[in-house]
Amino acid sequence: MPETTFLTKEELKSVIYAYQIEQITEDDDDIVFMSITAAVDEVKSYLRANNKREWLDGRIRYDVDAVFSATGTERNALLLEYTKNVAFYNITRLCNLDVIYEQAKDRYDRAIDFLKKVNKGDITLDLPEITPPPPPENGSDEYTPFRFGSRKKFNHE
Repeated sequence: MPETTFLTKEELKSVIYAYQIEQITEDDDDIVFMSITAAVDEVKSYLRANNKREWLDGRIRYDVDAVFSATGTERNALLLEYTKNVAFYNITRLCNLDVIYEQAKDRYDRAIDFLKKVNKGDITLDLPEITPPPPPENGSDEYTPFRFGSRKKFNHE
């Protein structure tokens, strides 16, 4: 079974027992690998900036490739735990035991809520960042954030 560099099957033991993984997946390591890969891709999608203009509002842009190529203690522990929870949910979708599924669903929902806050810029993680591109030199205000507000209140006095 190929392993991802960010998360391995052995590291899932902090969220699910090894015998449970073997029972749920019927000892098929390909299912575990697909679940881990899908979890990593899902977490990556929340950390990547999209092509919308609103991402030019000063939000931090994370270097996702550097974040997920880290190994060992170089990895962000919080992000690793949330990735494990998403992988745990992906594996337990095969399971028909309500207790494990409910636990996995709760952890998954918390992880996704956290990642949405990171995506909005409400939470900042200590991760490698990408420097934003410099503004164009031709005087275009394509990268200039807009201002809004109102004039001072007018009084007849």
